[in-house]
Amino acid sequence: MTMSITQQVITIAMVVLGTMLTRFLPFIIFPSGKPTPKYVQYLGEVLPSAVIGLLVVYCFKDVSLLSGSHGIPEIIGVAVVALLHFWKKQMLLSIAGGTIVYMLLVQLLF
Repeated sequence: MTMSITQQVITIAMVVLGTMLTRFLPFIIFPSGKPTPKYVQYLGEVLPSAVIGLLVVYCFKDVSLLSGSHGIPEIIGVAVVALLHFWKKQMLLSIAGGTIVYMLLVQLLF
């Protein structure tokens, strides 16, 4: 089933509208002349850690400690991320390093 030209135009217009709304709305709601509300500052402080915690839980949700490699490559990957981050304090290096180590372990050893 294919979309008609009208449906395609409407779909593209809705995507553009949604994208523009999410980009411009914060500047409309919180203009530069006014102070940022305390709850927005609070969310700016706690949400990054919450998102990282959510991603960790999501990444480990299907790891089985009772079968296969028993989660060893995942644990080593997390350890590499943590060690690199404590050593260099560069998020991109930490994530890339842990991902590379994990993929090498999964592809070559486990």
